[in-house]
Amino acid sequence: MFSHRNRTRALPVRRWLCLWAAMILLASPAWADPSATALTLKAATQQALEQTPLLQARQAKEDAAREEAGRAGALPDPQLTFGIDNLAIQGPGAFTAGGDTMTMRTVGYTQVLPSRTKRQAQRDVAGANVEQAESTTAMTRLGIEQQVATAWISAWGAHHEVQMLQGLRQEWAVDVVIAEARLRGGSGSAADVLAMRMEALDLENRIDEAASRETQARASLERWLGASVNQPLADAPDFSVLPHDKSSLLASVDEQGNLLDWPAREHAAEAALEEAKAEKHPEWSVGLSYGSRVNGLSDMVTVQVGVSLPLFTRNRQDRGISARADDLDAIRSEHDDARRQQTEAVRAAWAQWDALGRQVRRHLDQLLPQANDRAALALASYRGGGDIQPLLDARRDEISHHTDFARMLTDYGRAWAALAYLLPERNTP
Repeated sequence: MFSHRNRTRALPVRRWLCLWAAMILLASPAWADPSATALTLKAATQQALEQTPLLQARQAKEDAAREEAGRAGALPDPQLTFGIDNLAIQGPGAFTAGGDTMTMRTVGYTQVLPSRTKRQAQRDVAGANVEQAESTTAMTRLGIEQQVATAWISAWGAHHEVQMLQGLRQEWAVDVVIAEARLRGGSGSAADVLAMRMEALDLENRIDEAASRETQARASLERWLGASVNQPLADAPDFSVLPHDKSSLLASVDEQGNLLDWPAREHAAEAALEEAKAEKHPEWSVGLSYGSRVNGLSDMVTVQVGVSLPLFTRNRQDRGISARADDLDAIRSEHDDARRQQTEAVRAAWAQWDALGRQVRRHLDQLLPQANDRAALALASYRGGGDIQPLLDARRDEISHHTDFARMLTDYGRAWAALAYLLPERNTP
């Protein structure tokens, strides 16, 4: 089945997979209408970004932050007052508007004027909130793409494992027929037939288990796409090719999904510190009131100017400033730690992807062909009257190596996705 391994050794993984699938005898597809358009990985991620409510929620929060930023730093609403001044409470005119010549009906207007520094700090805080909302949206997009890619690759890998096992099922069926023929010819035994049939049943269990994993992976896809995923899956991308090399990824950890919101966090902490410092600036207010006197006497106007007095800054404003400065130091230290964690994660993910690539190539070039050759030799020996145990052992190893290869290929794809969807701007297949 893999007799062309010398020609495939230099081929990229995508072409290996096409050759591998073409060499396997496939049963009828387990999924849906064969005339349906195959779902590509790129189409799945794009559809998920268009359909998922989670991303819509993030975008709504982003819009809300922009609306809040639009009003940040504005003057507080003015205050309009009504009242009666100098109302007599004794004598014959007590509690009446005309009981005293000093009694006035008043209407006033007061405007608080925060310092320019405080208003600018409020704008900076709102701007940082917008920045953080935008980075959260970008992180959510990347997270969705990674999870969709993982689900798609899991479904794709499980489906190809089912196809591969179904191809081996036909070889086991031939083995059972040979064992039965030897039994009828008197050169075999009933125990051989039972052993072969039991191994064939074990193969059916493996097929069912792989089919179940495909169903589960498709359910994960449905969670993101918002619709049933019954169409066949297209060919996978070439897992041996990444949109960025290792040095580029290590040089751009601050731009990767897990760290996208840290600059916004720092900016928010810096703005909060400036806002705390602005509390030391006096806050002014101006007021104007008009008083109408009764009994034909002259009306009056009152003008007032107020100012706050931050006199006890040591135990009030200074403590707030110190707290916000500590918050900023904590954010910066946590950012540095997150940067180190991301660097570690990139190195580990790259090492896993690189190792899995070598293992996939080793399986395809050496282990699978040798397992197939061993099974063919054992079958020929059994046909010639040899013992059945070498054939059973060879078949078990053949299934084990093919199953390992299919699952290793899925792991290879997941490792590829973990690196391919790290940056918002990329060119993934």
